[in-house]
Amino acid sequence: MPLLIQNATLLSLSPRSIRRGHLLIDEGQISAPDASLRTGDYEVFDAGGRVVMPGNVCAHTHLYSALARGMPPPPRIPTNFPEILEYIWWRLDRALDEDSIRSSAAVGAIDALKAGTTTVIDHHASPSCIEGSLDMLGEELSRVGIRGVLCYEVTDRNGSAGRKEGIRENRRFAADGPERFPLMRALFGAHASFTLDEDSLEEIAGSARDLGVGVHIHAAEDLCDQTDSLRRCGQRVAQRLDRHGVLTDRVLLAHGVHLDGPEIQLLGARRAWLAHNCRSNLNNSVGRAPMGDLMKVLGERLTMGTDGIDEDMFGESRTAYFRLREQSLEGYAEQVTDILSAGGKLAGKSFGRSLGTLDPGAVADLVVLDYEPPTPLTTENLAWHWMFAFSSQLVRDVMVQGRWVVRDRALVNVDEEAVRAQATEQAAGLWRRMEVLPV
Repeated sequence: MPLLIQNATLLSLSPRSIRRGHLLIDEGQISAPDASLRTGDYEVFDAGGRVVMPGNVCAHTHLYSALARGMPPPPRIPTNFPEILEYIWWRLDRALDEDSIRSSAAVGAIDALKAGTTTVIDHHASPSCIEGSLDMLGEELSRVGIRGVLCYEVTDRNGSAGRKEGIRENRRFAADGPERFPLMRALFGAHASFTLDEDSLEEIAGSARDLGVGVHIHAAEDLCDQTDSLRRCGQRVAQRLDRHGVLTDRVLLAHGVHLDGPEIQLLGARRAWLAHNCRSNLNNSVGRAPMGDLMKVLGERLTMGTDGIDEDMFGESRTAYFRLREQSLEGYAEQVTDILSAGGKLAGKSFGRSLGTLDPGAVADLVVLDYEPPTPLTTENLAWHWMFAFSSQLVRDVMVQGRWVVRDRALVNVDEEAVRAQATEQAAGLWRRMEVLPV
């Protein structure tokens, strides 16, 4: 039965707008108002004047990091980014098993929905448990009720056997995963240029092309990526990826902190997508992304992720805004909300549907916020309300594909208390396994 959301403050970032009105939800999508509908032909949800908006999209995350919060310190204190990977994250991903993969996915999906994020674009790695790992993610995300775009991180750092198994996992899931998990789609995962040799990049690009999907890869997150690429082949990262056919209009690059001007122009020419991860860049002390050039050249193909810190796009976008303001007193609020809203366009390419808007025909992935503005809220000042007042604490209800998955801050499909208890148990086991792994 159709659902009429009435008495709503309808908020959209794409295009940016605020208006009072109602939405008709039918068969999982937003429908044009139908004058023939009569009372009794539809259910009614009275928003009570609350904000109703499209769900946010996290364009780059690592759900397995949900079990990393508060974990014991590494055996050595990292002094640079490669050591952060070696001492922390590469030990964590090697310690993942099926139960911890499932638990991290479930609790990460819950955190995402409760933060108003309805789509996550995940970049997974579990070298000791590769085969079937994307199915595990797909099953848990589907069970919670969130939309996902999944891939497995191919790398040469674990030897040729690990690389081949990662390629097989990407190919297998891209071929049949979306059919088995309607809320899931696939990209082809790759770690980063500095952990991939020439043959691997060639096979990754060819496989993605054959499957009709894009590559999801970290690019120039740290200067070490550029140094390694220049050593290997005399080219910077973007040129190296382009030479192997990775840069297409479907590729999703994460970070781009150390891309130079010609590389950014190359991304623009190839119509590549890039996910900015501001809080992660700050946390890892890798530098400032060249946001001025990225915004100017990439436009709506510049979007935003969290790199696994959490799935809270309200927090991520506010940090990105304040980081830009630290450099310059230009406005930036509207530019940052544009970057955030680009996630819907990116996810829409994978799903072949309109996401991230309130237009008729768009997928009904919606969030209801308990926001009572103390000042006028208008289309013109929406971005400023977003930066100075909006937060995940305001999220009250969440809908994915026309179905409620959070009602009055409670999960609909799963027992949140049980999922969190299991996550606590799995995290303890994961940390114990990490402790015995060599650095």
